[in-house]
Amino acid sequence: MTMTVRDFRAADAEAVAAARRSAFPYLVTTPRTVVWAVESAPVERHYRLLVAEADGRVVGTSEVGVFHDGEEPGLAFANTTVCAEACGRGVGSALVTAAEGYLAGLGTAKIFAWTLDEPYAVTFAERRGYRRGRSSRIQRLDLTATALPPLEADGLPDGVDLRTAADFADDPRPLYEADAECTADEPGDVTTTPLPYAEWLASTWEHPALDRELTSVAVVDGVVASYSVAHTDGRGRYWSGMTGTLRAFRGRGLAKLTKNDSLHRARSAGCREAYTGNDGDNGPMLAVNKWFGYEPAVTEWRYFRDLSA
Repeated sequence: MTMTVRDFRAADAEAVAAARRSAFPYLVTTPRTVVWAVESAPVERHYRLLVAEADGRVVGTSEVGVFHDGEEPGLAFANTTVCAEACGRGVGSALVTAAEGYLAGLGTAKIFAWTLDEPYAVTFAERRGYRRGRSSRIQRLDLTATALPPLEADGLPDGVDLRTAADFADDPRPLYEADAECTADEPGDVTTTPLPYAEWLASTWEHPALDRELTSVAVVDGVVASYSVAHTDGRGRYWSGMTGTLRAFRGRGLAKLTKNDSLHRARSAGCREAYTGNDGDNGPMLAVNKWFGYEPAVTEWRYFRDLSA
């Protein structure tokens, strides 16, 4: 096998998307999202998409960059994907070596990488000096067979109005402000600062997978209080991008309300599978998803390596 590692080209988009879907079928990945991630990345992220090509065919990729919005400097990411049929042939090693070399040249102190909870993946990471961090639990809901909780038959609670993200097309700033607060409370390895509004518009609001008609928003007395973001791929797959409730409105069942509304919309729109991912320590959302009937699909681990050690 003759293999090279190079930078992504627009002509690779279909092959890269197919490779990611083969390795991570639960993610919403399309050629459009692949190209968008490369073209829309802020300069400060130093984003690169590395492609491993063997005998003229894309067999793996690595997304590489720095957490430019992190409070701690020198933190980076390198998330590597290898097609199932190419595993064990040196593809992963070549990609990770190239990724680490690039990030080391940027002065990176620590690299984070998502790894499947599979013996081959864990062994690969640990042999390269990576250590285990947090876990993420991927869960699946069969929208064709699972009975969703009924929508409120007697109307919504007093003062609560259900809308969609599409209703905020003229002014999405209220969604930005809600997202900034909720994202700050998400558990994780890297503490980030809120994105400027313009960057949020580019990275979140304009994300090509964002389905505004399926993204539900609970407004309480005129204030955005809770929301459930929907990403779709046009192939029947739905991913919960984020479900959050502002601190002042928690404990009122609004997360369940918005997510239930979004899932009903998704099923009516023809989505067949719903996936979501939660930090292993995010007990409230794990409980919410269990209540909906989500079942465990995959566990991922966030591994990290100190380059400064």
